[in-house]
Amino acid sequence: MATAAPPTPHPTSPSAGGEADPNSTNLWPPGSSYDAWYGVAHGCTRKLGMKICGFLQKNNDLEERSGIVSSFKERAAKNLLSSCDNSGGDARFRRTEIDFSNLYARDLLPAKNGEEPTMQFLMEVVEILTSYIKKTFDRTTKVLDFHHPHQLLEGMEGFNLELPDQPDSLEQILVDCRDTLKYGVRTGHPRFFNQLSTGLDIVGLAGEWLTSTSNTNMFTYEIAPVFVLMEQLTLKKMREIVGWPNGEGDGIFSPGGAISNMYSVMVARYKVFPEVKTKGMGAAPRLVLFTSELSHYSIKKASATLGFGTENLILLKTDERGRVIPAYLEAKIIEAKQKGYVPMYVNATAGTTVYGAFDPINDIADICEKYKIWLHVDAAWGGGLLMSKKHRYKLNGVERGGGLLMSKKHRYKLNGVERANSVTWNPHKMMGVLLQCSAVLIREEGLLQGCNSMSAGYLFQPDKPYDVMYDTGDKAIQCGRHVDIFKFWLMWKAKGTVGFEHQIDKCLDLSAYLYEKIKNREGFEMVFNGEPEHTNVCFWYIPPSLRHLPDGEERRERLHKVAPKIKAMMMEAGTTMVGYQPQGDKVNFFRMVISNPAAGRSDIDFLVEEIERLGQDL
Repeated sequence: MATAAPPTPHPTSPSAGGEADPNSTNLWPPGSSYDAWYGVAHGCTRKLGMKICGFLQKNNDLEERSGIVSSFKERAAKNLLSSCDNSGGDARFRRTEIDFSNLYARDLLPAKNGEEPTMQFLMEVVEILTSYIKKTFDRTTKVLDFHHPHQLLEGMEGFNLELPDQPDSLEQILVDCRDTLKYGVRTGHPRFFNQLSTGLDIVGLAGEWLTSTSNTNMFTYEIAPVFVLMEQLTLKKMREIVGWPNGEGDGIFSPGGAISNMYSVMVARYKVFPEVKTKGMGAAPRLVLFTSELSHYSIKKASATLGFGTENLILLKTDERGRVIPAYLEAKIIEAKQKGYVPMYVNATAGTTVYGAFDPINDIADICEKYKIWLHVDAAWGGGLLMSKKHRYKLNGVERGGGLLMSKKHRYKLNGVERANSVTWNPHKMMGVLLQCSAVLIREEGLLQGCNSMSAGYLFQPDKPYDVMYDTGDKAIQCGRHVDIFKFWLMWKAKGTVGFEHQIDKCLDLSAYLYEKIKNREGFEMVFNGEPEHTNVCFWYIPPSLRHLPDGEERRERLHKVAPKIKAMMMEAGTTMVGYQPQGDKVNFFRMVISNPAAGRSDIDFLVEEIERLGQDL
């Protein structure tokens, strides 16, 4: 076989032995090499360096093009940590072997000569974090390395939770960082189905890192200018998606859906009896609230916390799928009025915690308008469907009223949400934003400010050199408020609205796949008939030993113990996690929820087979 001839040197390259032609379009400098051009490119930002490489590719032959780019990429990868770029990187700092056993927090910045140990320490932390991230998405790793509380409290192989009087070395601090992740739960693992909030979005993670680095507070524009504007623009976009004209209204990010729901009750009360703010509940008649018997317990907690009393929260009966019966709501409103009470607030749930049920928002909104009652839609779990054209209108009527709202495929499930007076929407659930990220949206502007403003003179001075309407802290019940917006804003920039829609539709499609897989499978029994409305799939696993028992008290008692035993074995093995609970007169059953974008059909298959494996001999 003939061998290929060696490549002909470029006439102006050093190996050709000729002088460079100053008019040539070839940009190799005399006496240069790929490394020389690498040095030019690498001295710039990575983006500009790659542009230089691209320009050189246009003016050199194929082999030279390959050499330039390969050299740049190879050397850049090796020297990433010391590259000089726009982020302020310093070539002095490379990750090196360092003895952290004799270093302490006092040796880090702002200590004199603290730059080097600070950079080395942080690079070690980054290595711990990136290693954890890689393992999180590796299906061969465990979801958790389970230990009982007493084991962790007693200490595990150098991991001690007790707080010392004298400082530990940075070496121990790094060990503590590794062990904290080691003994925790990988909630981003594709086989973690235990909570409504799952997943590990990499862009969101980057946003959370930046947020912590900025370490600022959301109460005034003067110390969080960019974050405050991001929050205002994002809340406006969310209100537009709900269906309020031009995104009118107000809102705020809160520490979670329970607090967002509490805001809605506070604002509703302020709307009808503003004097309660100054004179207390004695200034108002007996006020009553209404919510589903299957709604989130935060409504009951708000009733207690805000002074209504839990006896003044009327629980509404639901149908076989867990949805409020509108006729029952109206009957209870009439009954309350006949007793001299004042019906003030109705909560409609869009995606209940266990069944994933959507209350009929339009029907409830008709009743609220008839009796002039504030309508709140708790879409903490179901709000993501607003991103889905296919599923949005499950929230029928919410516009009077969050991830289902962005999907054309699923948005119908929230039909009517635009009629609500207020809406709770948790992006940290179906949209996969890192905890915590919850918003309460209020249709009428000014109510949040009026309800909560205390005009603290040391924070909210009216004569600041900018528009003080951007000092949003006085609308909150908190003073200090964490920056929850940046990770969400950054994810939205990275995915676009269409990306969230596809993500949510995928999760709902996976739940439909699970339902079809088990609805007629031997050993599985659905809690209710029909396809699930959300990603909640509720079912019993019936071990072979129970399959021939007649339906009765003995079977119920034994079946009640099955899900807890299988869950305990799952956790011991660390293979997967899924929730269970009783509901009303129903004994313990599995509640499968899917909100993790990393999950796929193979993970659904694994879960079903793991339940069968662990429960076979019960």
